[in-house]
Amino acid sequence: MKVQKQISQDAFKPLDGFIKSYQSLIKKTVIPYQYDVLWDKAADNTEKSHVVKNFINAGKAVAGQDVDDGFYGMVFQDSDAAKWLEAVAYSLSIFPDAELEKSADELIDIIAKAQDTDGYLDTYFTIKDKDKRWSNLCEGHELYCAGHMMEAACAYAETTGKKKLLEVMQKNVECIYRVFIEGDEFHKKGIPGHPEVELALMKMYRLTGDKKCLELANHFIDERGKDPEYYKKEVANRNWSVWGSDGADSAYMQAHLPVREQKDAKGHAVRAVYLYTGMADLASEINDQKLLDSCKNLWKSITKRQSYVSGGIGSTNLGEAFTVDYDLPSDTAYCETCAAIGLMFFGSRMLEMDVDRIYSDQMERAFYNAVLAGMQLDGKRFFYVNPLEVIPGISGVAATHKHTLPQRPTWYACACCPPNVARLLGSFGKYAYGENESTVFCHLFAAGEVSFNNGMKIKCTTLYPEEFTVKYEVESGQSQLAVRIPSWSKSVSLTVNGGKVDLNLDKGYVYLDVKAGDTVELILDESPYRVYPSSKIPALSAQAAVFRGPVLYCAEGADNDGDVISLRMQKDGKISVEGKIPGLEINNPLLTVDGIRQLPQEELYSAKRPEYEFKKIKMIPYFAWGNRGENEMRVWFPEANS
Repeated sequence: MKVQKQISQDAFKPLDGFIKSYQSLIKKTVIPYQYDVLWDKAADNTEKSHVVKNFINAGKAVAGQDVDDGFYGMVFQDSDAAKWLEAVAYSLSIFPDAELEKSADELIDIIAKAQDTDGYLDTYFTIKDKDKRWSNLCEGHELYCAGHMMEAACAYAETTGKKKLLEVMQKNVECIYRVFIEGDEFHKKGIPGHPEVELALMKMYRLTGDKKCLELANHFIDERGKDPEYYKKEVANRNWSVWGSDGADSAYMQAHLPVREQKDAKGHAVRAVYLYTGMADLASEINDQKLLDSCKNLWKSITKRQSYVSGGIGSTNLGEAFTVDYDLPSDTAYCETCAAIGLMFFGSRMLEMDVDRIYSDQMERAFYNAVLAGMQLDGKRFFYVNPLEVIPGISGVAATHKHTLPQRPTWYACACCPPNVARLLGSFGKYAYGENESTVFCHLFAAGEVSFNNGMKIKCTTLYPEEFTVKYEVESGQSQLAVRIPSWSKSVSLTVNGGKVDLNLDKGYVYLDVKAGDTVELILDESPYRVYPSSKIPALSAQAAVFRGPVLYCAEGADNDGDVISLRMQKDGKISVEGKIPGLEINNPLLTVDGIRQLPQEELYSAKRPEYEFKKIKMIPYFAWGNRGENEMRVWFPEANS
């Protein structure tokens, strides 16, 4: 069933361009800052983490020693260390750094000492509640933390060749296998409250060949939803809780139906896309058509009826969840950064079975908007929530808008998003390029040198998405080159060795026979354009948004006299590219849109028709908003006649 796969991490070496600039930021700023957070060495205004100290204390508990200050943080705090290690692994493959590798090795040594003799690894339960292990799958996040540590172990082994953490997690797999495959009847039906371990086990299986990993992944996916009341029964079997969940809402944890019967994305958005990624990964491995069909239905449910124009998903702060089809309000949008990252994971796995731009287009939209907006341009502050409209005084203040902050915080008690952004950016090449024996695939545009297993080596040069020319030089080998033509690009020029090529597309990709010495040049449409919402989205009636390429634009008060709410776009107004954006160190240009501004009126409501003046609406990339102080921001604007 698999028709192509991701390239290996070391197959992509970035060249100067947009992606390398972000990967350099991760190396220079984000990884060191997050390291200090893990060790509680960050600035005083940063939320305490205690992550490393939790592992140290767990190691003492395993050794029978006195523990200093117990466990601190969220029940899933261990995962912050795992995602940091994974980000480090990817960074080391791009920018070798002996000191950074030494710091990672030291942390791995600490983690290894925290593993119990039976292979169990989770600091919360080792320090705090050893007798309660595996009794609260609904809330306990043991399998979630194990999954993230498995991903880190795989990444670190692949990029450094060091297998200490991998051996720790192989021992952990043995522990999980004994509990859920060989254990008592209740645990044999057990499923993770927060899916993640499924996709991680698939990575472990592919790296190690250990069939217990594949069997466990299959087991957790097959068991999910067979008994919709599993968590409710689990709650009845214990007298303690982490957050007070009664386990009754099985749809919240995607356990309301067997997965092959699920057609609509429901519940917690991150849990959903992590689960669907594991499902797609398993479907490709065991050639399960029914499981693949379910994945296709779930992809459509998300992207056709429940995703924001930014590529963000999960519309409500009540449980960080999907609600119902077409419920996509801008000002209360949740759009957790991790959910957009998970959607990219899901899309990448679907691409492995079906090379279709419906997946890569959506991955691109999510990346350049919902993911990148989650991190400040300097890499020091982060959004957990990514609304599409912010009004200071309401956003972050009103009870209904407490979650939509007008400024990025430095850190969070629940800090899942920052290290998730770091690991995705570091591994971007794996999402941009794919391969099989006869074809190399260019799904996303990233400047770099790419080596493929079939002997092909290409060099991609581009400033995308700041500019829209992408050049591929074939440095060695002979193969097919498959290049995605984005659906948003109205005009496309494609040449091979200077000669124009007809666009004979297959599911949005053009397939070219190339050999060493050939040059392929793709020029996409750089013109800004408007996007209109479905009439089924009540919150967006008669409004429009603006894009340039894959990049969504917004208006901030900083460029519009402090007021964006009174602005309207003229229906037939011109959109112009104006050059540099004041106060922002980015190369994506400022746009101006012909518009009008409603003049102020004092009354709360008035029978008098409003008056308007002509006004140019200045717009910046949505991913760059919130970098110039607290001010208004809006993506969608009503259209008005000139």
